Amino acid sequence: MRKVAGQLVKIRLRRVGAKKRPSYRVVIADTRAPRDGAFIEVIGHFDPLTDPETVVIDEERALHWLGQGAQPTVTANRLLSKTGIIEKFKKFKEKS
Repeated sequence: MRKVAGQLVKIRLRRVGAKKRPSYRVVIADTRAPRDGAFIEVIGHFDPLTDPETVVIDEERALHWLGQGAQPTVTANRLLSKTGIIEKFKKFKEKS
C-alpha cells in the first residue's frame, strides 16, 4: 500500500468483468487517476446483475479511509449507505 500524503482520495468503483457483464470493485483511488487506472486499495466489490444486487465492503477499511478524509462518489456513497457504513461513520464522528 502506498502512502497518501497531500493527495485527494476518493472511494469509487472500478469496472471489471466481461463485455455486457459488468461487476465493480470498490477502491480507494487518487482523484487524478482514471476510472480503471491506478488505485491504492480494494475495499470491496459490487455486482449489479444479481437480484438483489451483491454488495460486499470491508467495513473496517472503509471507516478507516472515511476517517482519513476520503470522499465517496455518489454511487459509492449509495453502496456505503446500503451497508450501513455511512451511519456508523456519522455516529463515530459525532462522538469525536
